[in-house]
Amino acid sequence: MTVPESTYRVQLRPEFPFSDAAGLAGYLRDLGIGALYASPVLDAAPGSTHGYDVVDPTRARPALGGESARAELSALLKELGLGLVVDIVPNHMSVEVPKANRFWWDVLKHGRDSEYAAFFDVDWDRGPILLPVLGDDDAVGELTVEGDELGYYDHRFPLAPGTEAGTPQEVHERQHYRLVGWRRGNAELTYRRFFDITTLAAVRVEDPKVFAETHGEVLRWVADGDVTGLRVDHPDGLADPGGYFRRLRENAPGAWIVAEKILHPGEPLPQSWPVDGTTGYDALREIAGVFIDPAGEPGYTELANELGVKTGYHRVEAEARRLVTDRILVAEVRRIAALLRDVGTEDARQAVAETMVAFPVYRSYLPEGAANWAAAIDGARRARPDLGEALDALDAQVRAEPDGELATRIQQTSGMVVAKGTEDTTFYRYTRFAALNEVGGNPDRFGLGVEEFHRLAAEREAGHPAAMTTLTTHDTKRSEDTRARMAVLAEVPGEFADAVRRWTARRGIDEPSLNLLAWQTLLATWPIEPARLRDYLDKAAKESKLRTSWTDHDEAFEADVAAWPEDVMADAELAPDIEAFAARITGPGYMNSLGQKLVQLTAPGVPDVYQGTELWDFSLVDPDNRRPVDYAARREILARIIDGELPGIDASGAAKLLVVHKALRLRREHPALFRGYRPLRAEGAAAEHCLAFTRSADLAVAVTRLPVGLEAAGGWRDTVLPLADGVWTDVLTGREAGSRPELAALFDRYPVALLVRGDA
Repeated sequence: MTVPESTYRVQLRPEFPFSDAAGLAGYLRDLGIGALYASPVLDAAPGSTHGYDVVDPTRARPALGGESARAELSALLKELGLGLVVDIVPNHMSVEVPKANRFWWDVLKHGRDSEYAAFFDVDWDRGPILLPVLGDDDAVGELTVEGDELGYYDHRFPLAPGTEAGTPQEVHERQHYRLVGWRRGNAELTYRRFFDITTLAAVRVEDPKVFAETHGEVLRWVADGDVTGLRVDHPDGLADPGGYFRRLRENAPGAWIVAEKILHPGEPLPQSWPVDGTTGYDALREIAGVFIDPAGEPGYTELANELGVKTGYHRVEAEARRLVTDRILVAEVRRIAALLRDVGTEDARQAVAETMVAFPVYRSYLPEGAANWAAAIDGARRARPDLGEALDALDAQVRAEPDGELATRIQQTSGMVVAKGTEDTTFYRYTRFAALNEVGGNPDRFGLGVEEFHRLAAEREAGHPAAMTTLTTHDTKRSEDTRARMAVLAEVPGEFADAVRRWTARRGIDEPSLNLLAWQTLLATWPIEPARLRDYLDKAAKESKLRTSWTDHDEAFEADVAAWPEDVMADAELAPDIEAFAARITGPGYMNSLGQKLVQLTAPGVPDVYQGTELWDFSLVDPDNRRPVDYAARREILARIIDGELPGIDASGAAKLLVVHKALRLRREHPALFRGYRPLRAEGAAAEHCLAFTRSADLAVAVTRLPVGLEAAGGWRDTVLPLADGVWTDVLTGREAGSRPELAALFDRYPVALLVRGDA
């Protein structure tokens, strides 16, 4: 199996095609990377900036350079000794431009008689496919004049065979689809989609023929050695994730395979999945959490309550999930409820909805994960005791037929409810302390203790040593450095609360949760361009669905939010106050950034570096995190570091690139050092501010945590780090240390150390 020492995520797009990725290959080799990790490379919807909207899985995307450019990139990576990991999207395809997707076009044209009718999860028993593409809310699919030569149908959609000479009414009746107003999609859609995105139609890869058609090209690249690893997007949407991974493994036995599976704290990866691990959100939660001071929780809870931000996390989450089941995924819930036998329509709908609201994890994988299914049923019973009979019937039918359509569909959909309700709604409503509001995060758990971190890291080494680890992805709510600086705020709750009171009184946002989120975000990204912050706050306001949303706008509120960044930054009283506060947390934020990065790069798992984050990167949620990266600046800094420069910790971010380069080169050139895991414990007055561990007997890692509290207590003082006998060398600085180094000396240049014993 080809397990990379590390990966580097690159977001391909028409403006950054295969040839540009090839231009990075030498830099990535010099940086110390083991494999280039590419966003989806199959043909995508016209103009796509991310590639997750695949339209043709049988060819490399022409807008990226097509097959010839893909082959050239693969050949260059092989020549340089680098692997290639490709992101694949088995759950859905784009149907936004029907003619761009020949499979969907054929289904629309021929209906059930299409050779691709089994490709998509269509509810054929409900009549023609409903396409919610019209702007008029009251539209009912009348024939539309769009300039086509026939003059009585929408030219974006095909005619059924034999209708060319028919009357308008005959044409209408023979079509296998109906055009309807876009608002009807949530409630009446007749095909399964990706979350609430009607332009992404679900694909039935559980059908062996569909799997072969949609995976044949990528698997050819794997067989040829061009692709060494696969990242699988959103497996929870599949009918049978375990079966899918088993088929994928059979067809790609030597590939490194990681699943974008979001694990709840304490939830294991299904044992039956033949994958190397997750894409690392569990590691992100643990690594970021250990740099957050749990002592800050009472202060933030008090501030949130004072401002009117709800602090009952599970209640907020339940409300948000229920909004999803009752208003957004209505069609999906109704389709599932119709499968429940011997229960009235409305009781069945409510029973299904309440069960998904109560899921403790994203989904169960019956018969695996039966305890999670039982917990969901129990939670629904507690919330709605009046639905007892309906829930009993649901439970009985699902347990009796774990492979049946009812069990399959409710499991496919529960993950959508959790993701939309928790990640995309709750995380923008429950803004008590936003550094915790991350994909795979647990916002009601304020930080992670050192001993728990050690336990979880040891478990990863024992169970999934080849799992990916990450701190930033294209899906994270904020980048690692934004999160690291925000974590400093946990150490200064009183000072932050006083500042927010002052600032809100002068120019607050008239929605409490967004107001609190905005001040945290402004400090964590200062000095951010007003336009970037404006776009972020607009998205946050709409995702929270409190005062406005993507579909139901409060124009006056949106205008006020849009004006907020420039108003604040132009205020002669506010701006200097904010700038001074940001300056006080910037240095400790840098220390957190270096600490969490070195931990991620050296702890168990395969570390991924998201594009550009080898320097400071204060990005927010997409599309902010897909901005172009200045690789010329990074090459120049790397060249100086390779020549021996030890940069200071400043706004350039060069110190972070030093840490990334030194750790990755050591990992790639001496992989045997990165085996095993044992906690190291500092001794002395400030021991709690050191997180340390060994991998092999000859490699030790030590980093600083909670730097504000450390300084306030008087620094490291007599604290030492007991090591095994021998001479240790800090790979970052080249300096030697004994077997009992004083942390004040070890950390006098950088707040982190990467130590190798002897001549190892």
